[in-house]
Amino acid sequence: MNNKKVVVIGAGPAGLMAAETLAAAGLEVHVMDAMPSAGRKFLLAGIGGLNLTHSDPPNLFVSRYGSRADALAPMLTALGAQGLRDWAQGLGIETFVGTSGRVFPTDMKAAPLLRAWLHRLRAAGVQFHMRHRWLGWGDAADEGTQALRFSTPRGNVQVQAQALVLALGGASWPKLGSDGAWVPLLEARGVPVQALRPANCGFDVAQAPAAQLDAAGGELLETRRAFFRDLLGGGAPAPVGWSAHFAERFAGQPFKSVALSFTASSGATFSRRGEFVATSTGVEGSLVYAVSALLRDEIDACGHATFLLDLLPDKSPERVLAEVRHPRGTRSLSSHLKSRLGLDGIKLGILYEVLGKEGVQHPEALARAIKALPVTVLSARPVAEAISTAGGVPFEALDGTLMLTLLPGVWCAGEMLDWEAPTGGYLLTACCATGRAAAQGVVAYLEATRK
Repeated sequence: MNNKKVVVIGAGPAGLMAAETLAAAGLEVHVMDAMPSAGRKFLLAGIGGLNLTHSDPPNLFVSRYGSRADALAPMLTALGAQGLRDWAQGLGIETFVGTSGRVFPTDMKAAPLLRAWLHRLRAAGVQFHMRHRWLGWGDAADEGTQALRFSTPRGNVQVQAQALVLALGGASWPKLGSDGAWVPLLEARGVPVQALRPANCGFDVAQAPAAQLDAAGGELLETRRAFFRDLLGGGAPAPVGWSAHFAERFAGQPFKSVALSFTASSGATFSRRGEFVATSTGVEGSLVYAVSALLRDEIDACGHATFLLDLLPDKSPERVLAEVRHPRGTRSLSSHLKSRLGLDGIKLGILYEVLGKEGVQHPEALARAIKALPVTVLSARPVAEAISTAGGVPFEALDGTLMLTLLPGVWCAGEMLDWEAPTGGYLLTACCATGRAAAQGVVAYLEATRK
């Protein structure tokens, strides 16, 4: 099949894995990308340690992909966590399992792996064409050929290929290449595309005046929900962001050793311990990313979402109430909470932020808030800031090999497909798995059409 030319658009993990698989089958492979160099978002992901995959048992691993678990299962079976570790080892990159179950290269870096990968691809004959931005289709030379238009520093060019793999990413971190510019190109050809939305993202919080909260005795969560329900139901704009005092003092600081729980109106639940960070307008970080899909969907459905924050997950509600009630003599409340419960800094700050100066003076309400502090979010941060993207080309628009049913000879892979997963190695694994699956589909297709 060495006379068959295949174009891969996108030099991220999905595109590179597709190129590797195609080259191994003896095909002429050309990788096009709008960026000056390959794997830019991949390198960014490696800052602080490249999370290659996860050591979850296979069934649990696949379940992390939610509603798309069944669609991705065959591909993740063919190239799952262990397969990806074996592949990395073949590049000379040893890996280890961290305490969280995440898998990292032993040196924690992305650059050595990418260099070794690109070296192997070039040695296999893969040709790279950088600064080639895809503009869509042109006029094909003959039936069964893809005519592809690109903008380059030397002007527009047209490339003919027997097959096309699209691995253009979602819309997060557009400066690194994933800008979603492919959406109108596919929609113009009749391909359905689910709207690209932020995933693994931060949120802007909503303020609720302390006077609106029944700090003296009622259910803090319900009064907060009622406040925002009435406010948004009346069409009034909700106040966004922390108070100026809280933002100036605590933006950028982490909430450590906390537990977050959330129950959606759909009945879906989430509960996990971890940590996250306060931003100038809201929250972000690993624990928030883990629940982000539920929060995002709840906001879409109801206009807001309220999660509960346990500031002292190692202490029982009874213990907290007893310590709050303990006589404090002449000490200030802040000194009392620090000495009896170890509460200070940002944890104490958010109690004042939600309850107000008057509310924190009520022991019962304060104790309940320490164990179940309601935090309301009004909007996800923009998709350009998100770690990954939800939405994209639905699997229903593809055949079992990831070829578009409306566009024979065109395959899709990676984050431009309509799936999402939490951080922890699941994103990168699925990108590589779908890239390989799409390439295998190309090989089978070209073999069939040759006969």
